[in-house]
Amino acid sequence: MGNRVYIFDTTLRDGEQSPGISLGTREKLEIAEQLQKLKVDVIEAGFPATSKGDFDAVCQIAKKIREPVICALARALPDDINTAWEAIKEAENPRIHTFISTSDIHLAYQLKKSRQEVKQLAVDAVRLAKRHTSDVEFSPMDATRSDVDYLCEVLEAVIREGATVVNIPDTVGYAIPEEFGDLIRTLMEKVPGIENVLVSVHCHNDLGLAVANSIAALKSGARQVECAINGLGERAGNASSEEIIMALKVRKDLLGFETGIKTEEISRTSRLVSLLTGYPVQPNKAIVGRNAFAHESGIHQDGVLKARSTYEIMDASSVGLVESDIVLGKHSGRHALKEQLERLGYYLKDDELDQAFSRFKELADKKGSLSGKDIEAIALEFIRTQGQEWKLTGYEVHSGGKEAPPSATITLERDGERRTERAIGDGMVDAACKAIRAALGVDAKLISFTVEAITGGLDALGDVTIQLEVGGKRVVGRGVSTDIVEASARAYLNAINKVLR
Repeated sequence: MGNRVYIFDTTLRDGEQSPGISLGTREKLEIAEQLQKLKVDVIEAGFPATSKGDFDAVCQIAKKIREPVICALARALPDDINTAWEAIKEAENPRIHTFISTSDIHLAYQLKKSRQEVKQLAVDAVRLAKRHTSDVEFSPMDATRSDVDYLCEVLEAVIREGATVVNIPDTVGYAIPEEFGDLIRTLMEKVPGIENVLVSVHCHNDLGLAVANSIAALKSGARQVECAINGLGERAGNASSEEIIMALKVRKDLLGFETGIKTEEISRTSRLVSLLTGYPVQPNKAIVGRNAFAHESGIHQDGVLKARSTYEIMDASSVGLVESDIVLGKHSGRHALKEQLERLGYYLKDDELDQAFSRFKELADKKGSLSGKDIEAIALEFIRTQGQEWKLTGYEVHSGGKEAPPSATITLERDGERRTERAIGDGMVDAACKAIRAALGVDAKLISFTVEAITGGLDALGDVTIQLEVGGKRVVGRGVSTDIVEASARAYLNAINKVLR
């Protein structure tokens, strides 16, 4: 058993299942390209059978991302498996990941099937997947609440049928590290043939133990970890990719494991995922939070000034947290913007660059100069809004007073069609959002509204994140501007466009 750990990234599949996240094909492809730069081993690109949009996105990723394994998820159903293969068949390294529950709780209440029936479905699924590709992964869902002897029986059967990876998921985040490590060790000892396949783990964070459980599993013999950037995922999320990667790197002395990850891309990957999904990174988030390398205590500051190793266990540059010296002003040209975008890793086509440059000039006229973070925000806002049905082309707001309440007039355009609406509200932001809602006829309930400054200073770009509930489903929108009302309108429209999409 070697010490190489394979990083299986599920940001685009399980991560996208976080409430309110709805990524378009362009957004997913942008994240996949960055995951390739990060050098993850496997990208779980999506669940093709769930929707045409997901199918199309997985197809595009399979065609364009050539280095990592491109994986598609499928239930243990023939239609799911065949659809998954259609989506990834043009990948350089395709993998089908099929799953079915094995816990008695799920069998009784969700599947309503016997143990023998489920085992046969698992075997049939792996057999069908093997007809399409040699690389097949199988997951017994809710493994940590399954009967161990039955779990061993199912794993033995799918390995015999040709599964090349067996993944042990802690689907509901129930396990404790010592317990989970013991489970992996038991499976390694009791399942015939398991020594010939790659053992994987997929841990959820309901008890805040996903990373600890994943590391415990590695110590017991697992060699693939399924994780997501910023810990995104169902409920409390998945094991955080950046935390696992850096734990293995910083404590290699104790753990002895290696990955193929280019850690200098971690910070940029985190920012990209955050800005495109609309899920902010908490300030005190390990590795990638803005406070991760900040020191407030006088004692800590004194020590760091004398030697950073006194209170820092890793170098900020090792995860790509370095200050950018990029500054562009209102007199900067299109070529300068193109050069700086490419330096940041964003490659736009000529027509896309023209649109991004127009937005850049608009903001530079208001702010004067734009930093690297500002430029990155413009690029990501452009990517977020690609494919949107409606675009904000004009707005006028009045703060109101004793004689009149706050009001906003909003103009939206789509394919030559223009709609203008005026609304009044409790404030200018409320009025602007009401005008958009009236113009598009979408009844939305505001769940959350947050504003952050992208850089320091009174002229900083405002980054607004809005979460809406429409028809029982949640969507997240994000918008950027020097004007908070405009940023809010853009975020609201971004969320509504996802509903319409």
